[in-house]
Amino acid sequence: MSRIAATFEALLAKGRKALIPYVTAGFPFADITPALMHGMVEAGADVIELGVPFSDPMADGPVIQKAGEKALQLGIGLTEVLEMVRVFRQRNQTTPVVLMGYANPVERYAQRHGSGSFARDAGAAGVDGVLVVDYPPEECEQFAVDLRAHGIDLIFLLAPTSTPERMRQVARVASGYVYYVSLKGVTGSGALNTDAVAAMLPRIREHVKIPVGVGFGIRDAETAKAIGRVADAVVIGSRIITLIEEQPHERVVGVTIDFLRQIRKALDS
Repeated sequence: MSRIAATFEALLAKGRKALIPYVTAGFPFADITPALMHGMVEAGADVIELGVPFSDPMADGPVIQKAGEKALQLGIGLTEVLEMVRVFRQRNQTTPVVLMGYANPVERYAQRHGSGSFARDAGAAGVDGVLVVDYPPEECEQFAVDLRAHGIDLIFLLAPTSTPERMRQVARVASGYVYYVSLKGVTGSGALNTDAVAAMLPRIREHVKIPVGVGFGIRDAETAKAIGRVADAVVIGSRIITLIEEQPHERVVGVTIDFLRQIRKALDS
């Protein structure tokens, strides 16, 4: 059983919902990410999504785009992100870490280091899941096999526009959990319609039998609590990026902990 599957199983047994915070690796300071990850766990995070900086992040809104640009300027690429996970694993062997990003860095890594190198090196670093936004499920079966050989789950997005056929395609390949994008837009955009999410999740679960997390548009304890009533996990990212982008180095972790503790309390209530 993967670390992600074990985490969701343990949460289910306790009647709790997963809190999955997202942060762009290397933002807002190149050396902050491992400490920030530990802070997230301290605040109650169950899984951590770590964004791999990329120059053309088509699913991300301006907040995460700006974070990725800054991280790239600081010299953060996929190699550096894997090193951050290795450092995190020196003190934490239990909290799942998911890399979220785009095909270009993954394929460039394989070009530089050899076929199969990404799955091998990500597994060795302690990565538990990979979400590649622009990898469609029908083209990912071998990639999923390669990742699973190294103990890594392949995670996919579903959207309000996803058809039953697309849900079935995702269900055939996905493991760990599925990430439902609650809005028709990019990260951080629009107002979250919790009734629409509640109506969509049963349709997804007709086809997808692994946990379903919901993200895009969750910005505070109230919306997190509402989504937690119907989803297996709450994913929150843009709001964290906004909170930390102007903080001095010494305040980044503390501000994140304070915010996530509010979300954790709301989910547990």
